[in-house]
This record gives sequence, structure tokens and C-alpha cells, in this order.
Amino acid sequence: MPLLKFSGNRLYPAVEEAKNEVTLDEWRANRFAHADATALVVPNDADISDIGADVSGFSAIILEFPAFKDGRAYSQARLLRERFGFAGEIRARGAVLRDQLFFMKRCGFDAFEFSGPNADAAAGAMHEFSFAYQGAADDYDPVWRRRLSRAAAA
Repeated sequence: MPLLKFSGNRLYPAVEEAKNEVTLDEWRANRFAHADATALVVPNDADISDIGADVSGFSAIILEFPAFKDGRAYSQARLLRERFGFAGEIRARGAVLRDQLFFMKRCGFDAFEFSGPNADAAAGAMHEFSFAYQGAADDYDPVWRRRLSRAAAA
């Protein structure tokens, strides 16, 4: 399954780095036994507020999408970025579709295990929308704020 990562404001195919992954249940059962883990795999039904303050020791958090229509991991990513200040990699795993990449990026994801037929063409998803209408974890200025700034400068 190809790995796609953001670099700057573009999406590129990436070489998979070796990560020592641990599931959330394993980590909760014995944190000291998994002290060398670099990536935490979190199911989308886990409450991020229970673990958010403890994830700073991981270089990556992998959030699972068991089905493309189950979007709970979007909220998990946004909480990790905004509330808990997680600065490491947030990776989407599972049912990740090209049409969701733009919205995942806005919520805080910066890496995707993409299972679609053409991973190279998936990068085009980032340029299909020229404006966003609401704020998100990516700090992109919504179009209404741009209009107000322009009007105030005139």
C-alpha cells in the first residue's frame, strides 16, 4: 500500500520508514514494555482525550479508518493537533479515498496509506478546491476572512 506524505503544500509518494508500531490496547496494558515504540495505532472509536497528553513520546500516530464513511478519525486528528499540540506525523490507515485527502489534510493528517489504484494521481486531490469556508487545524484562512480583510484594506 503506497504511502503519501505532505512536503510543503504538496503530496508526494514517500518511502515507508521503519516504525515500531504498538496498538493502543497493548500500550495501555504495559507502557513500559513498549517504551521503544515510535508509532501508536489508534482505532477510530478510542477517546483521544484519554491519551492526548501522553502521546508526545511517539513520532507518529496512526489513525484507522475501518470504512470510508466512518469519519471519527477526522475528529481525533483535529484534537491531537489543536488541543494536545501533537507535532509529529498523523497518518491515515485503512479505507482512505482520494476524495477525502483534502479534508484529512485540513484536519491535521500529513501522511496517508493510500490503497487506491493510482497513488500518483491522488496528489491532484489537493488542488481541486481553491478556497475553504471554515477554519480547521491547517490554519488556512477561510474565504470569508479573506473577503473581510480585503474590504477593510480598501
